[in-house]
Amino acid sequence: MNTIIMGLPGAGKGTQAEQIVATYHIPHISTGDMFRAAMKNKTDLGLKAKEYMDNGELVPDEVTNGIVKDRLAQPDTKNGFLLDGYPRTLNQAKALEETMKEFGRSIDLVINIDVDPAILMDRLTGRIICSKCGATYHKLFNPPKEKGVCDRCGSTEFYQRDDDKPETVKNRIEVNTTQSAPIIEFYKNKGVLKTVNGAEDIDKVFGKIQDFFEETK
Repeated sequence: MNTIIMGLPGAGKGTQAEQIVATYHIPHISTGDMFRAAMKNKTDLGLKAKEYMDNGELVPDEVTNGIVKDRLAQPDTKNGFLLDGYPRTLNQAKALEETMKEFGRSIDLVINIDVDPAILMDRLTGRIICSKCGATYHKLFNPPKEKGVCDRCGSTEFYQRDDDKPETVKNRIEVNTTQSAPIIEFYKNKGVLKTVNGAEDIDKVFGKIQDFFEETK
């Protein structure tokens, strides 16, 4: 099964990807892993990507598309794969269609884990860190036993990483929502998009994903 998994930051994509890979024995192909492997192996495309990244520039679609194509040509994908973090643009989605046609294959299933942005804000902005010992907590899911007091060292001083601050998280969610909308529409029109409510229990979400796999066989 040639599958793509999509979802906004904090939607639980990584957790579900792990379960999919373990259950269906297909490789989990993430953008980050592909870039790291291409650069480590010093492929032509990997060296090009490194050059852009070293200069603090975005890697152009044609380089990213080429790295993905090289990865999907590897033998471990013959029984399917799970793409994570790609495509990120409509142009990339169209390039992937061409790559799959060239390989005589197609994208069978696109899983969209949908979660209300307000819930994602709670999930992503809840992390706090003890200023003294570095112990990490979450205001909702893993709070200190005594409110405002570190379990480990008793300190009452906590801080948030910049990435966890509400204004940063809100911007990330908005950017990702805008970016993913045309891709979701693209796959919806192709009849391969399946959406699951990611606000539900993790096992319930995975059960629904398993149903998608069965329906798509």
